[in-house]
Amino acid sequence: MYNSKIIGLGHYVPDNVVTNDDLSKLMDTSDEWIQERTGIKERRHVDPKGDDTTTSMGVKAAKVAIERAKIDKDDIDFIVFATLSPDYYFPGPGVLVQRDLGLKTVGAIDVRNQCSGFVYGLSVADQYIKSGMYKNVLVIGSEVHSKGLDMTTRGRGVSVIFGDGAGAAIVSREEDNSKGILSTHLHSQGQFAEELALLAPGMGGRWVNDILAENNPDDTSYMPVMNGQLVFKNAVVRFSEVIMEGLTKNELTPEDIDMLVPHQANLRISQFIQKKFGLSNDQVYNNIMKYGNTTAASIPIALTEAWENGKVNKGDLVVLAAFGSGFTWGSVIMRWS
Repeated sequence: MYNSKIIGLGHYVPDNVVTNDDLSKLMDTSDEWIQERTGIKERRHVDPKGDDTTTSMGVKAAKVAIERAKIDKDDIDFIVFATLSPDYYFPGPGVLVQRDLGLKTVGAIDVRNQCSGFVYGLSVADQYIKSGMYKNVLVIGSEVHSKGLDMTTRGRGVSVIFGDGAGAAIVSREEDNSKGILSTHLHSQGQFAEELALLAPGMGGRWVNDILAENNPDDTSYMPVMNGQLVFKNAVVRFSEVIMEGLTKNELTPEDIDMLVPHQANLRISQFIQKKFGLSNDQVYNNIMKYGNTTAASIPIALTEAWENGKVNKGDLVVLAAFGSGFTWGSVIMRWS
């Protein structure tokens, strides 16, 4: 049986920087209010008149990852695409990446696990490679939130948090079972599904025709809803549990962690976990300050930056952890090689 390892990373974010002061001109908020609650200073939004989409940003990130992996694009055997903001309701962006990269008719699946989507995607790739079915799997996390946010005071509780961007990884075989991805751990608790959700019209919700017929300017059914306090309380517990689950599985302790890359949901959550595990600032990588929460894209963007900045090196124990809507959560324990 093989292990799997990441051999190439890439990310892409739009050029358009939106600061907290920019948002204060659109809604009743302030830089101090946003930073105090989330740690976010700015985020990236796609240009509404530009060409960036969830798929196109994923493709741009993938091209960088492929180049760094030093493989030909035709060496890719499979695609896993994690997002909550696909270009189309269907088909999903996985097949669009296959088309836009000009790949052979390889398989493609889409993962709809929101903030934990990239962790779930890595786990899928890991299992395919461990079974011997595939050799090189392209895993992408990409999001365009900005087109679906209410940029008024009514929506500020959610809209100030999210940003756009994409990250990608090439996951390949590793014959040394002491290296690469050592284990992945996935969980869900649908009991809290409606506490962080977009109760969309159409399939499973209200039909667009009904919304249009009512013509209610106060209708917020198309907006994301979030019970912030409940999400925070569950996140800090589940982050801790799933990290320890992974460490215990591999007979490791928090002292063995060289780099923790948490999902960038809220800087306060990351700081809580850092303190609980006794990690230094050099052992945790956060970039929510400049990108906001990019959901499925947040871990691959942060992991790519950590690697680019020399904070992830051969032999390091790297831990990825995520929690989000669903609720779903998970972790990846890997020995960088």
